[in-house]
Amino acid sequence: MDQALTIDQYDALEQITKLAKGARPSACIARNSKHLVGIKLVAHRRDGGFELTELGRQTLFIKQCIDGLRQVAQGEVTLSKAVATFLGKKGHIEIDEASGTMKVTARGLECLADIDANLAKKKP
Repeated sequence: MDQALTIDQYDALEQITKLAKGARPSACIARNSKHLVGIKLVAHRRDGGFELTELGRQTLFIKQCIDGLRQVAQGEVTLSKAVATFLGKKGHIEIDEASGTMKVTARGLECLADIDANLAKKKP
């Protein structure tokens, strides 16, 4: 993810995944479509609609994984099955045997610290 996307642009990506075929895009999608098409996260369909490219799906999934890891670290557990499976396989979260809840591993905490450090470097 070399692109620094805004919250609005991530929201547009999420809305595109839920947009029915032939449905009119929201103002958020219309406002961000030129930039998202330009960086190859979204493609125009022949019918005038939008669809995520493979890179767009990967970018959105990475964002969901980072947000999910943060939620588990804060004690909130509302992860989708795909995100929970991915984070579990990568060793970022595990099930606490005593309480049966998800918790962030040391590796997951390192990952979050690294993400936060990189975000701090990018901001002026």
